[in-house]
Amino acid sequence: MKTLRRVLVPLAILPLKNITYAQKKDSIPLKVRAFFADKIPQARNFNVEYTIVTPSSFSSQLQGQDLPDNKVKSFQQMKADANIYFIKKRNWLLSTALNYRYTSIRNENPVIPGTETEENFHYHSEAVNLSYFSRLFKKTAIYSASISVDGSDQHFERIRGLVTASLILKATPKTKMSLGLAGIIDPSSQIPILPIFTYENRFNNGWVLDVLLPKKVLIRKDIFSNGRISLGTEMDNTSFYTYRNNNTYEFRQTALNSGAIYEHNLGGNFIGTFKTGLRANINSRAFNKQDSFNDYIWKGTYKPSFYFSAGISYNPFERKKSK
Repeated sequence: MKTLRRVLVPLAILPLKNITYAQKKDSIPLKVRAFFADKIPQARNFNVEYTIVTPSSFSSQLQGQDLPDNKVKSFQQMKADANIYFIKKRNWLLSTALNYRYTSIRNENPVIPGTETEENFHYHSEAVNLSYFSRLFKKTAIYSASISVDGSDQHFERIRGLVTASLILKATPKTKMSLGLAGIIDPSSQIPILPIFTYENRFNNGWVLDVLLPKKVLIRKDIFSNGRISLGTEMDNTSFYTYRNNNTYEFRQTALNSGAIYEHNLGGNFIGTFKTGLRANINSRAFNKQDSFNDYIWKGTYKPSFYFSAGISYNPFERKKSK
């Protein structure tokens, strides 16, 4: 599921934020283009976020054998992301996505392969994305391809590929909707082809429904003069590599964070974010690097816990626009 994030970020950013680069300036009404401008943009050029999760118990299996019940005593994570556009043309766009994750996990009994003597893990990924804009069935179509590498603080580990195609079904001041497919070129992926659906609708009372399946379902509203509150569910992923006896293992965990998000424009293109709610792990597995996610040697089942997250982002490339 780690590659899921690389699928969703381009599809979330490009249709909603950069559609204006896909067509001639007069092909989209001014009121539609203005709607994409926001005091709190969803796409962030630079973002840093710190998350803590409350202790929770879990059960697990190692090579098919049940292990004694265990407990996560501490879980902390720091994320740093950069999304930068190199070249923007009328019909194509070249960008990069840089990601770093520091994860600290302290279990009552270390059972995840490679964590017996280590509690702190570093993960990074770097991707180059090329997107092309055209017309299909008289609608805007977006095609993209990306290549990425990832690894730990010790080694580069994988090279992955990704191709996507999406169609903007609707883009008005009130409603935006798109449908697409993503193909993941990665032997370790459990889902080689992934459908993507985005939908955004503004209600008359100021609330906005924001759907990006399977990444998130949120309803949000601007409050105060520079704030925004969101309620709903987002998918979150944790990945890192571990090493033991000359073997390389990959740990992947997918969770649903359900709760509230508050964002505030701090001025100077800085945005502060606070998140809190209930965290439910969907799956947690560890497997040999040369195998796939489905050929795991360890899996865990966690009870829900609470999460708290604070972050700040900086968007130096955002131009101030008025609605």
